[in-house]
Amino acid sequence: MSSMIAGCSTKIEDYKQSQPSLNLFEYFEGKTVAWGMVQDYTGAQTRRFSVDIVGTVQADTLTLVEDFIFADGETSQRIWTIVRLEDGRYEGSAPDVIGKASGQEAGNALYWEYEMELDVDGDRYRVGFEDWMYRHDDKRLFNIAAIKKFGVEVGTVTLFFEKQ
Repeated sequence: MSSMIAGCSTKIEDYKQSQPSLNLFEYFEGKTVAWGMVQDYTGAQTRRFSVDIVGTVQADTLTLVEDFIFADGETSQRIWTIVRLEDGRYEGSAPDVIGKASGQEAGNALYWEYEMELDVDGDRYRVGFEDWMYRHDDKRLFNIAAIKKFGVEVGTVTLFFEKQ
């Protein structure tokens, strides 16, 4: 992961002094709701969705149960298991994530990256996600994720979270 962070024009260290501190486990413990959209490489909105999230913290592990409802009526669930490592780093897994997700937090920001297979019109594509999360205040967090295939951005996911 460190090679990926080093290659970004924005570095997680740039947010070290930004407040309020993200504190991933504290923010996502309990109930959170989110809503967002997916845009393709042209910027056209291709999907809208909402998410009900329940987070449980046990020691250095955060479990997030995410229930998605898409505008077209499709539903899905993702369950993340995120482990807190040293120096603001995290490692995570979910059934639809390939390998491990990794991330680092500093100040009000978290950089999080992982790979997964997406189903697009019946075809499966292996893509990478590069998420940037920013805590806005006690209740709100913003997330923008670049979706990349072979290093080329093919889409974007924008999410707005609100702690309940």
